[in-house]
Amino acid sequence: MLHRRDALLRLGQVGLGSVALPQLLQAETVRSSQPLVGSGTAKSCVLIYLWGGPPQMDMWDPKPDAPEGIRSPFLPIATRVPGIQFTDQLPRMARHADKMAVIRSYTHESNQHEVGVYHTLTGKIDNTLAVPRNRRSRRDFPSLGGIVSKFSPPSVLPASVTIPRPIGHDGVIYTGTHAGFLGPRFDPLELQPPAEVNVPAAHSMELPDQLSQARLQARQGILSLLEKEDRTAQGADLMRVSAKSGMDRFREQAFSLLVSPEAKGAFDITRESDATRDQYGRNEYGEAILLARRLIEGGVRLVTMTWYYVCPDGNVANVWDNHGGTGSLGGISGYEMLKQPYCLPSLDQAYAALLDDLSQRGLLDETLVIMLGEFGRTPKINKDAGRDHWGACQSVVLAGGGVRGGVVHGASDAQAAFPTKDPVRPEDVIATAYHCLGLPPETLIHDSQDRPHRLSEGQVVTAIL
Repeated sequence: MLHRRDALLRLGQVGLGSVALPQLLQAETVRSSQPLVGSGTAKSCVLIYLWGGPPQMDMWDPKPDAPEGIRSPFLPIATRVPGIQFTDQLPRMARHADKMAVIRSYTHESNQHEVGVYHTLTGKIDNTLAVPRNRRSRRDFPSLGGIVSKFSPPSVLPASVTIPRPIGHDGVIYTGTHAGFLGPRFDPLELQPPAEVNVPAAHSMELPDQLSQARLQARQGILSLLEKEDRTAQGADLMRVSAKSGMDRFREQAFSLLVSPEAKGAFDITRESDATRDQYGRNEYGEAILLARRLIEGGVRLVTMTWYYVCPDGNVANVWDNHGGTGSLGGISGYEMLKQPYCLPSLDQAYAALLDDLSQRGLLDETLVIMLGEFGRTPKINKDAGRDHWGACQSVVLAGGGVRGGVVHGASDAQAAFPTKDPVRPEDVIATAYHCLGLPPETLIHDSQDRPHRLSEGQVVTAIL
């Protein structure tokens, strides 16, 4: 059984769910065998998604000369790169600015969570989305994780994993979080469903509580014996035996996924030293990002880490949405939210630890790390000492995987309200991610009506590569 102590208790149970793994794996053999080609150096990607909308001027784009009411109460600090400043809430991240490319001119038109999530995770705009109930469907354009799954060959571990859970609340899992029209066989594995959503996790892979590995292995042996006897008794012809053997291969692969040391080891962060776990942080966020490193080291191509908080009362809080005054968070101000362990302190610690760890292991050049949310925040500080939704200007941070460190791309105006130089759109960042992973953005995929679609209509941001 996949390890359940410590971190995985925090990260959530990985359930067997309703997906029949042999059929899933059989379907995956129709996955394109086209290798990822191109000039990109990244073999894998970690996407840290700050759901809610991180405030650009309070993190990576400080405006210390802005007037009161707009200027952040956080102070600017120097980073390792002369001329680049972050705020004083990100001291560890500042020491890694030489590895980071900060896009300060990321922009789109929507101030709605649902539209922004879909646009930033797929690179596509869908003006028909229901707000606030935009349940994902098979009409959606595939997410980054779905595309990477399609163009990756099958292996014991899935190509794409979402941890700890996908974006969702109040009974709805958001669009932009799965493979959409490519179909369920390319969905990212989800370790658990969102809180407040009563559905099983997609492609989950833990054994039910009542089924131990020993019992599963016994069932496997009994099933194999019965099938062997059945084939003998029925005198199946060679064609039937061949077809049955084909299905056996998928069943064996599914069985391996559930019990193999490789799979168990990749998902078990307790195999890490205490020093490493302390370095990332003994909390859901640090442990999820450490798990992301383990998974990409084990062969997973893309890990999406979705950052949100399940409040003590069970409500979901997209804590980067720092309006302030949220009842489930005690009604604290927006700036107090940012200073809580579920926001800036844990992000600063875990992100710096990830870059340190990847560098020391020689993995940073082949691992693209992207950090973004669905929009930025308003220049004006509101009555609850927080900021509201703002799609017109935001910051995105990239590192590794062929990205040139120590770079600021684009610029915002004096209030971080609008781009003033080199605007970059979500489809451009998506195109850049595909390029870094060796997949040309102009590559075509087809929907259920066999209509062709480019992976991205955006332009690769070559200035940061």
